[in-house]
Amino acid sequence: MLRIWKATINSRNGLAFALRSEQAVREEIFALLLSLPLAWFIGATAMRAVELVCAVAFVLVVELLNTAVEKLADRLTLDHDKQIGQVKDMGSAAVGVALLMAGAFWIFAIVERLGFV
Repeated sequence: MLRIWKATINSRNGLAFALRSEQAVREEIFALLLSLPLAWFIGATAMRAVELVCAVAFVLVVELLNTAVEKLADRLTLDHDKQIGQVKDMGSAAVGVALLMAGAFWIFAIVERLGFV
């Protein structure tokens, strides 16, 4: 039980640090909060609403992992390093793919709600 409590504290600390230091994380938390009521309005079913919220939460998860990689890379060196730049670009690409996926889910749900599917 103690291990679970410590892991919870570590997770809270990591999220708090990310919120303080990364604008993208703040924007995605805002999008997640906004998605909660919107998903229930747009989702044709309760399951679809949950999927929509999870799609936005997935973007946040990928952003947190990308932020962790970037912070670690910056800790290694602040000098320009081609390979570190490529690693950071891959993390950014992962966020971009997650955003595209979330957007596709939301577009499909809107189309579904409008009765076109």
